[in-house]
Order: sequence, then C-alpha cells, then structure tokens
Amino acid sequence: MPGRLLLDTSFVVDLFHGDAAAQGRTADAEEVFLSTVALGELYYGAERSNRRNEVMAQVDVLAAAVTVLPCDHETARIYGSIKQRLRSRGRPLPENDVWIAAVALQHDLALVTRDSHFLEIEGLKLERW
Repeated sequence: MPGRLLLDTSFVVDLFHGDAAAQGRTADAEEVFLSTVALGELYYGAERSNRRNEVMAQVDVLAAAVTVLPCDHETARIYGSIKQRLRSRGRPLPENDVWIAAVALQHDLALVTRDSHFLEIEGLKLERW
C-alpha cells in the first residue's frame, strides 16, 4: 500500500522507537512528508527528553530525509474551515492537529497517525496506525 504520506508526530515516535512495521511503512511509501507543525512538536519533545542530544539528532536526520511542508496562505484558509466545522459540531481538536490536517488536505496526502480524533475531519485521508 504505497502512497504519499504525511507523518503525524505519533507515528514518528513509533519510528524513533524502532517499530519495524512503521519503518517498513515509510520504506514502502512513494513519498514521505512532514509538516513544519509536526516537526516543531518533535523538536519540543527532543528539548524535553532526558536524551536530548540523541533525540535531537533523530529529528534532524528525519527532517533531512523527508520533504518538510510549510504552512502558507492556503494552509491557513483550510485550517480556518476545518476549525469552524469542528467548532460548529462541538468537536474541538488539539490546535496543532488541525494545522497538520490542513497540510494533509492541502497537498492531498494520507495522514499516518494513531490519534483517532482525526476521524472528526471530513475529507481527510487517514491511515490509522
């Protein structure tokens, strides 16, 4: 099941822990992407880690190996739409995850995650991990 994948932070944590299935999934993908938002979450996690230097190096290697997608005007427009739909249904999501979903929708990517709350976002291609 190849494809173009956007990695959520939860999936990357599994990669960093050496999960063979996660490593295989990224190896099988046509293209692998990471949003700047998820990258920021990973650097934040590295800063908090007892193994700061090791985790920081892992994040650096990952960022160099994938395409990092920034947020731009179009991302912000999609973010606003998602946020309003979730609010109107009384289904708020963590702020960073709305941004990550907006990047996935903008670039028509499947989001690989273990977070079930992404199911609340209409039209989002999900690969539950």
